[in-house]
Amino acid sequence: MKRNPVIPFAIIAVLGILTMIVLSVVGINQYEDIQQAGEEGSQQEESGEGGGDEAAADDPEAIFQNNCASCHGGDLSGGAGPNLQEVGSRYSKDEIQEIVINGTDGGMPGGLVGDSEAEMLAQWLSEHQ
Repeated sequence: MKRNPVIPFAIIAVLGILTMIVLSVVGINQYEDIQQAGEEGSQQEESGEGGGDEAAADDPEAIFQNNCASCHGGDLSGGAGPNLQEVGSRYSKDEIQEIVINGTDGGMPGGLVGDSEAEMLAQWLSEHQ
């Protein structure tokens, strides 16, 4: 008896197509679940359940950790940016605030924090002498 050599390839092709259809259907259902979770997350952020951003906005050390520590080090010791442990002895509060708001020509970008946060941060940094 002679076998048809196309049949095994046809079976594999049909199984492959069915597998792709099943994976697509599963993926569509997951996409809808992800969208619903994203919508619920944005509703929580709008209602204020998202976290402690308000508390961080009032704490200059938290502002520093969130915006500046990646370059200046978590302990103000420097890194990609200069050491800030004694910055208050080199600059006044107003000079520090000006640097925080406008940045420097040497590589520090300006506008990383808002004006009120920059003022709190400048006051906090000026106390480090």
